[in-house]
Amino acid sequence: MFSRKMLVITLVVAVLAVNAVILSVTSRRRDAGNPVARYALALIGPVQKAVTRTLDFTSDIWRHYFFLVSAAKEVDVLKKQLGRAMALSTECTEVKLSNQRLRRLLNFQKDITRRVIAAEVIGKDPSPWFKTVIIDKGTADGVVKGLPVVIPQGIAGQVVSAAGHYAKVLLLIDNNSAVDALVQRTRARGIVKGDTAGQCRFEYVLRKNEIRIGDTVISSGLDGVFPKGLPIGDVSGIVKRSSGIFQEVMVAPFVDFEKLEEVLVLVEPHEAQKEKAP
Repeated sequence: MFSRKMLVITLVVAVLAVNAVILSVTSRRRDAGNPVARYALALIGPVQKAVTRTLDFTSDIWRHYFFLVSAAKEVDVLKKQLGRAMALSTECTEVKLSNQRLRRLLNFQKDITRRVIAAEVIGKDPSPWFKTVIIDKGTADGVVKGLPVVIPQGIAGQVVSAAGHYAKVLLLIDNNSAVDALVQRTRARGIVKGDTAGQCRFEYVLRKNEIRIGDTVISSGLDGVFPKGLPIGDVSGIVKRSSGIFQEVMVAPFVDFEKLEEVLVLVEPHEAQKEKAP
């Protein structure tokens, strides 16, 4: 028993066979007035038209299919090229920004009389209680505990421990940090300490000293760690209570510690020589 599919195929083959026979007969009889030829032409014309359209439609489908396959491959190639171009653009942008930061460090380095060691920040303390970073220079490079760490914008912190090729830096905004400082305009003196809010407190400033919002605070050089005149930040808040001998002063650091990537470690010549001595 034939299936429906086999029946359709058989009918198509039969129609094509009859079409071929009729065309053969009519081609031998070239008489346009022959009734058999006319009837054959009337019978076979629609069938040929349908077969021709079907073949053309199938051919168009195949052509479009191969076109789409070729287009899809071309799109994949273009996507890969675009990805490589975007990666290269990102890399070039990073190199450009890094060069700008290093250029600022080099220009800043010219204004410092002490020897400096450039270092890159390679890690940060994830703890919310400690504000420290790890740099890629250590005792093998002349970095030892107690050395100040700066960038062109101002004081970044102080080295608290060092190993062969790495060192830990306590940032200025840590609660355990302290810098002897003074107000640049009035020379009012105090101690800048880190605060939990990411700013600094300017402590032990006498109430009698005049301080204004926006005054610049710099290092005094009296703590024996940071050279005199290094920028720390601007006064962002002042509270003068009715009692007490000190006023409460808040300082906004110049350094953006969230974007700290490269730093300079200030090294005294005799300290570097001592560290390298056997």
